[in-house]
Amino acid sequence: MSKVNKLLHQWLVQSVSQVAISWLEQKQTQIASGAGERVFFTAFSAVPRYLGKQNLQLTSQDMEAAQEAIPGWNPSIWSVDQAGRTLLLLALPQDDAQAYVRSLDKVFSSADMGELVALYQSLPLLPHPELHRHRAAEGIRSNMSNVFQAIALYNPYPADYLDNAAWNQMVLKAVFVGSPLHLIWGLDRRANPELAKMLTNYAHERWAAKRLVTPELWRPVGKFADSAIIADLEKVLANGDIAEQQAAALACAESSLPEAQALLSHYPDLESSIEHGNLTWSNFRRER
Repeated sequence: MSKVNKLLHQWLVQSVSQVAISWLEQKQTQIASGAGERVFFTAFSAVPRYLGKQNLQLTSQDMEAAQEAIPGWNPSIWSVDQAGRTLLLLALPQDDAQAYVRSLDKVFSSADMGELVALYQSLPLLPHPELHRHRAAEGIRSNMSNVFQAIALYNPYPADYLDNAAWNQMVLKAVFVGSPLHLIWGLDRRANPELAKMLTNYAHERWAAKRLVTPELWRPVGKFADSAIIADLEKVLANGDIAEQQAAALACAESSLPEAQALLSHYPDLESSIEHGNLTWSNFRRER
């Protein structure tokens, strides 16, 4: 049993009845022995009926164990049915990568919204992760907010496996639908010049329509600031509320351009807060 399997099983033991655990273990054994897709699909659909839908009861130690197993994996928002369904996915025979993907394709094609959320949350845990990129891209395009958030937030799969085009579209959509960017794993690591340009163009569209721009938009921008972006940051620092000013200051601090540093020096309180570590992206939140 893999480390991920052990953790999921342990957390379910903490959260559901022994009768439910016995049912799940029986189905895992049947699926792993090649009992057929019908057994898998029937069990996958029935998980909430046997396990329930309550949240997993996780401790800080459990969260640390999750990070050790899969960096970026955050099961704090998982429910018991999502954990149970993931164990069934992991029970499918895995030696034949193409056969595994075909089975996954079938369950995706017939899944309801709750099942889709579980499927997308499970992507970083599944075997042959490099073969699931098109599935992640589908999740990004989904019009169902729960499905989009299942792949975009609290999920390390996009940062680890998506190309820049798909990654950039995901971040831009997160801004567009109002998802909190700080919940996107790997946001700072995957920042890139194309994304910075896309985000600033979006900011211009919002300003032209007299609409607000989330301060978090500037987080992936600062490292790639050019003179036009610095002009945008100057505008935010001059006219924005405190959260917007803080975000613009953080973006300036990440730029290597002298113009950005000169701009930041005009706001000594913000500059000092950044220098002393009192203002960082890790403690910045859009709710400020």
